[in-house]
Amino acid sequence: MRLLPQEIEVKYIIPAIRRDFAMILSEKHKISYGRIGLILGITKPAVSQYLNKKRVTKIKLHSRIVHEIEKSCKKLLGGKTDSVKEIGDILRFIRKKKLHCEVCGKMIDGVLHDCKQIIAKYEDD
Repeated sequence: MRLLPQEIEVKYIIPAIRRDFAMILSEKHKISYGRIGLILGITKPAVSQYLNKKRVTKIKLHSRIVHEIEKSCKKLLGGKTDSVKEIGDILRFIRKKKLHCEVCGKMIDGVLHDCKQIIAKYEDD
């Protein structure tokens, strides 16, 4: 089955971005699970699953993406933005820098594989 680039974002990339937001907010900024959930617009149990490595365990974001998430966390905590805008900005950054294949690959039977054919569409954006 061939996935659309947007499906890859929704199924793999956005959850990985949220996971890293939750990790950074919890570990570096000492924010509670409940407040992280409010900031990200997700439930406290979802935050717990991200932080306890029960959700999004196979995808590792490129260090450049993590750096962007760290900058976004500071903006969120400063009340200068919201998570929807920041996640959108990070997705645009991923596309612009062509980091998408390094982020997600293609999931086949729970294993991450090369994704260049699936999201070649990004290069046209």
